[in-house]
Amino acid sequence: MSDTATAVAELSKTFAGGLLLPDAPGYDDARRVHNGLVDRRPALIARCRGTADVADAVRLGRTLGLEIAVRGGGHNVGGRATVDGGLMIDLADMRGVHVHAGTRRAVVQGGATWKDVNRESQLHALATTGGVVSSTGVAGLTLGGGFGWLMPKYGMATDNLEAATLVLADGSVVRATPDEHPDLYWAIRGGGGNFGVATELVFTLHPVGPTVTGGLVAWPVERAPEVLRFYRDFTADLPDEIFVATALLTAPDGTKLVGIAAGHCGPLDEGEGQVAPIKAFGSPVMDAMGPMPYSALNAMLDDAFPKGARYYWKSHFLEELGDDAIDTVVDAFASCPSPMGQMLIEGFHGAGARVPVESTAYAMRVQGYNTLVLAEWLEPSQDEANIAWARGAYAAIRPFGGAHRYMNYLDNDDAGQDALVASYGPNLARLREVKRKYDPDNLFHLNLNVPPA
Repeated sequence: MSDTATAVAELSKTFAGGLLLPDAPGYDDARRVHNGLVDRRPALIARCRGTADVADAVRLGRTLGLEIAVRGGGHNVGGRATVDGGLMIDLADMRGVHVHAGTRRAVVQGGATWKDVNRESQLHALATTGGVVSSTGVAGLTLGGGFGWLMPKYGMATDNLEAATLVLADGSVVRATPDEHPDLYWAIRGGGGNFGVATELVFTLHPVGPTVTGGLVAWPVERAPEVLRFYRDFTADLPDEIFVATALLTAPDGTKLVGIAAGHCGPLDEGEGQVAPIKAFGSPVMDAMGPMPYSALNAMLDDAFPKGARYYWKSHFLEELGDDAIDTVVDAFASCPSPMGQMLIEGFHGAGARVPVESTAYAMRVQGYNTLVLAEWLEPSQDEANIAWARGAYAAIRPFGGAHRYMNYLDNDDAGQDALVASYGPNLARLREVKRKYDPDNLFHLNLNVPPA
């Protein structure tokens, strides 16, 4: 029996979850992540049920000298949640959400998705900033910053994080709050998975819904230049209650479209007035914008990102959306080789942009337009064409970008000093000091890695 098998057999006596070696039933399904382009085979998968399992898994990985990857509950487009020949710590079974309506707090396990959070919090007409897609993992999104439909009104997901329980690199368990390990609390709010495994997160909740104003309006792609210019002008001065994005995409019937999606979390009459100019612009071929449940708004885009599809993303932040940038985005979409591919522009404004840069590790505290080249396809034979398209489109729009990039959108080939500076800016040096204190050996390095100082 190998050292790994012997150690697994011993730990299995107390481990609450499952320890899967490559020959175990269910291993092949468990190793697969959301992005079908990523196909790796860990030496061991630890399917944890609680914090004690995570702590034991970290210690086991250290003992066996295995590289450690951590999978939460969601997408991880870059594939950093798995590893060939190492240990995958899988939190997918840790999906508990407990809402304390009286204090407006939610206690969320590290493998939950935003759909899980919405399911419980909307029972009390409460919510916090989650992703724009409800199948996104709570922990990964939050530790990387986390924007969503409520970001202009209530800040980033990480701005709503009151506390977190983490398993550190030595297997010890700590709680990070403004009063307990405040340096770690600062670092995890935007610093990603560099400092430990987040097994529990506590969020501030806000009165939202259950009915809000939102949805999608779309026009033929031939009108994309004028629609994007309208979008730019419309988003130049918005109240905090509304988040608006635009995308060039292909409908299920093959029709190429340009769409504007919006979500307004304030009173319904105010929301109706805010979205009226979108609905009235030109002659849309689709108008699905109006009152809807907040949980439906958060899940509106889920079907566009199915598990097992192949994904490759590139993004950059544009502080201005000039005419030349708009024309470049439109031209880039015209050569997209897959009907599942998109060009997406997300407007950043409001509370999330007003937080001082030094307050959290997350540093993209600016108004502007996060621009994403989203290559998505199904067949392996199309890998080369779609990756080449995404890289070419990104190269075309990058000259219009500023100094910032959104960490959660960085793919597996976005690494090193340039990516770190673009993600963390003036906060990078402090992050490296915190890394040295809590993970001096850089055990948690399969991420956008912040090396210890």
